[in-house]
Amino acid sequence: MSNDPTVAPHEFVDVATHPETRGIELVAPSERHGRARDLFAVWAAPNVSVLNFTMGATLTLVLGLEIWQAIIVIVASALLWVLPGIVAISGPAAGTSGSVITRAIYGVIGNKFVIAFYGWFISGVFLALNWVASTFMGAELLRRMGMENETLNIVLVSLVVSAVTVLVAVYGHALILRAYTAITAVLLVIFVVVVGYILPHVDWAFTQPEPLEGIGLWSAMAIGFAILASTPLSYSNSADLARYLPRETKPSHIIAATALGGALPCIVFTSFGALLGGAVSPEDLAFGIEYPLLDMVPAWFGPIFVLGVIVNTIALNGMTTYTSSMVFQSIGIPIKRIPSAVLVGVLGTIFTVVLALSTSLIDAVNLMLQFLLIISAPTMTAYVTDIIMRRNRYSGFDLFDETRTGAFWYSGGFSIGGLVSVVAGGAATALFLSTDIWTGPLAEAIGYIDLSVPAGMIVTAVLYMVLNRSRIAAQNAEYEAEHGTGQAAA
Repeated sequence: MSNDPTVAPHEFVDVATHPETRGIELVAPSERHGRARDLFAVWAAPNVSVLNFTMGATLTLVLGLEIWQAIIVIVASALLWVLPGIVAISGPAAGTSGSVITRAIYGVIGNKFVIAFYGWFISGVFLALNWVASTFMGAELLRRMGMENETLNIVLVSLVVSAVTVLVAVYGHALILRAYTAITAVLLVIFVVVVGYILPHVDWAFTQPEPLEGIGLWSAMAIGFAILASTPLSYSNSADLARYLPRETKPSHIIAATALGGALPCIVFTSFGALLGGAVSPEDLAFGIEYPLLDMVPAWFGPIFVLGVIVNTIALNGMTTYTSSMVFQSIGIPIKRIPSAVLVGVLGTIFTVVLALSTSLIDAVNLMLQFLLIISAPTMTAYVTDIIMRRNRYSGFDLFDETRTGAFWYSGGFSIGGLVSVVAGGAATALFLSTDIWTGPLAEAIGYIDLSVPAGMIVTAVLYMVLNRSRIAAQNAEYEAEHGTGQAAA
């Protein structure tokens, strides 16, 4: 077996019935397979989610928006799904994980710090955020079935869901590609039935008792946009799911399949969540949308609905665990991908139990999603900006060159321009963030209008282009001289 980190074990075969032994190693041209349209289901399955109902209900029941105002915010935030689509095209271009590709942004050593925190620790938090939803619903269903010990129910559901999630991550890419198409179809049927039971409860003439206007309206819409925008901005792992595609796959098809797969379920089911403003009260939402939803569906359908929520959570977190399992390898820790996946799952399980026992779902979702923007908005923006500036031309072999003479060693292993851009972007995001716990001084100065997302993205993109323009132009010229003007050769 080769010790070359750019070469996968020779016995590796990407099939759904065997655990995936490949980590960050380059995908050889002979191993490339699949079609761009396969990515639609990969991104749809995780986003046919009960969290969409929760976030939609937040817009009307917590933030006080009218239904039509909420739908405008939902559609506007869904446009950001084009960003994970753009990130996805770097996977086939480089033939490796996004956690390796970002060496081009932060430098070989600088990337280790960014990925170690964002790609592993934050992944654990994100796992917990999604596991909490299914944990609450599973625990509530067990309570209704006669199991009164809430703590025990929460722990049991968390352990079962996390165990299956890690199993999905262990089998990896081929299983995800094959299973998620069927999962998407099943989840769509379940959630459409749920919507059918919701509709008779909806007050189509619903209006807020005290309609918002002026600064108050803009503040509510901006906060809602920030909460919803955190979902597409968090998916900087999309290159990992696309890296097996043939290099000649059209980037436009990859972008479309990824973006539409994520955006369409979010738009549809978050909009129905907003309609719940006319069906339930804010008090009903205090501990999560699962309680009123279970009351709206027949008793016989309740277990099916909960199972659908759990399957969705496994689909989402199976993908997240899979991609974050390559982080240790990308930062140089000698660990295989499979044990790394187990470690990430353990971290997420601990966070899940703590969150589920200490807070309500609605509080956990809203606060965590907004605060994650401080990291996700600038890092996603820097990634997309780098792809555009390089015209998506990455050399996989150059990315694995960690020597001082390598293309991405930069200054002592750090890209000052890349790191300054994301730190400044994170600071701008925090200054314009408006939450119950933290309100940035600039957000407060403009009437608590949360401009965290546009502020963070604009600052990051502008600084990245200004600080890195000359260097990337020179690297582009070197690449063209070596490889021609096509996409990067892995």
